[in-house]
Amino acid sequence: MIDRPTFVWRADVAREALDVATGALAEEDAVSSRLWPEAMSRATDVVLDGFEADVASLVERRWEPATDTGILEVVERTIRALNAVNDRFDGAAFETDERELLCAYVDRVLETAGIEPDDLARRNGISSGDITGPWRDW
Repeated sequence: MIDRPTFVWRADVAREALDVATGALAEEDAVSSRLWPEAMSRATDVVLDGFEADVASLVERRWEPATDTGILEVVERTIRALNAVNDRFDGAAFETDERELLCAYVDRVLETAGIEPDDLARRNGISSGDITGPWRDW
């Protein structure tokens, strides 16, 4: 199983809550729950659930390999949905750290399905190392 970025965010929120509860951290210094509110994590998980299902449908029980067009449509749909999540949170849901985690997650899901993101990018004129770039607003 691939750890989702939301797992990391929720773990940080829980750690800070424990630190506040034990007195190791002042409540005003606890920022994780403001950076990653549960509503944002849930909305992100809905998108990632769809992405995982879509990627699985590209490669499971198929006689022919997935096409680049089909794969890129899944990536585009996912990134546009994440753009919408980001917009719902005033364009501040996904900053640098979140972007890096989400992009790495997309790559790992594709790789686990036998799809090499860098090769896919090169074949389609996308910068290697950033299969999400053409559609990502964050």
